[in-house]
Amino acid sequence: MTRITTGRIRRGAAAFCAALLCLPLAVLPLSAAELTPRAGWAVHDSGKDFPTLLEDLKAAVRAHKMGLVTEAGPTGAAKARGITIPGNRVVGVFRNDYAVAILGLSTAAMIEAPLRFYVTEDADHSATLAYKIPSEVFAPYTPEAGPKLAGLAAELDAIFAEIAKDALR
Repeated sequence: MTRITTGRIRRGAAAFCAALLCLPLAVLPLSAAELTPRAGWAVHDSGKDFPTLLEDLKAAVRAHKMGLVTEAGPTGAAKARGITIPGNRVVGVFRNDYAVAILGLSTAAMIEAPLRFYVTEDADHSATLAYKIPSEVFAPYTPEAGPKLAGLAAELDAIFAEIAKDALR
């Protein structure tokens, strides 16, 4: 007769539970569906690879006198953990004169700054450039802030469209 100790049962149960917890990670896809057009967004396919589009975006932001405020993405950290995922970067863009003007109209609206561009690597290794249209982002705040906020957002719409056009060129 085999004697099973409490310690063996605990270790076995712990290993089983750990396996169950890790199972969802093993079946998660390491890439999601590509970005597609959606309401309130501008989504642009490019023939460029991810690093090229990202650098061209940064150059276009500078050329249009906007500030690169933030930059974040999970690709590098995932790679450091031994996980390969497609290129993915969010680039926050804004300018102080817009910040001051918008803050003067609506404290709440400033939660939306900086506005963001999103660069993603597609399955064919091309990249997509997307952003939420500034007037759509600021629309919920116009009832309290008034038409001046709508006007500033429209200016930002034009600037963001030009940045995107130049980055995709």
